[in-house]
Amino acid sequence: MARIMPMAQPIRPSTVLPAIRTAFTTTTTDGIHLVGEIAAPIEAGPSPMLLTLHPNPTGGGMMDSHILKKAANRLPAMAGITVVRFNTRGTSSEAGTSSGTYDNGDSEKFDVEAMVAYCFNELKATDLWICGWSFGTDLALRYAREPRIKGLILLSPPLKYSQESDLDFWVSDPRVITAIIPEFDDYLVPSEARKRFAKIRHLNLIAVDGGKHLWVGEPSVHRILTEITQLVAPGRLPLAQEIEG
Repeated sequence: MARIMPMAQPIRPSTVLPAIRTAFTTTTTDGIHLVGEIAAPIEAGPSPMLLTLHPNPTGGGMMDSHILKKAANRLPAMAGITVVRFNTRGTSSEAGTSSGTYDNGDSEKFDVEAMVAYCFNELKATDLWICGWSFGTDLALRYAREPRIKGLILLSPPLKYSQESDLDFWVSDPRVITAIIPEFDDYLVPSEARKRFAKIRHLNLIAVDGGKHLWVGEPSVHRILTEITQLVAPGRLPLAQEIEG
């Protein structure tokens, strides 16, 4: 009898690839308990790490915001990247609710600093990247300054909560900063982003034709995950768009 080979299936929004998934809690220096999840590659050995900072919880942002969840669902298997997600203070998801209350990006300073410390001290990260999306990009620019961080990935930065002094910090810091700006962003389109970020001469601005702030649809998801992998684990490109059924 002829052997029937499994047919390849396209990656779908619901696709969850194998990883070692571990829930965690950690505490900030001002006593807030943060909840989150680590999605690590099954393959043994050290891996690059991506700490994600979610969109604004006042608009529904959380660690399960779709790009971040899909990164955790796919990148450990596809690219060998460990993805760390968490809820900032007062934010809820299926993983639970972090204590405290939302503070317009101010007290969230302690959340970012606690999570960076957790990645280095508890998870023993040696190759840590910060990926913020929308509100999370402001948190990254303002607070992700620990010298061991490799660089920042900014998805749809609105530059709403960052001050010029925050941008000034990065002018003289040579670490990699990549800003991915959708053509039809609701807050900061590519032409305006080039002006706002002009002083950071080493920043790489990637304008995505047809892109929107929420990056809805598999083509947009694939583009974002590809750009992340290009920075964090370029040897793992291209990312698969199909899996064996």
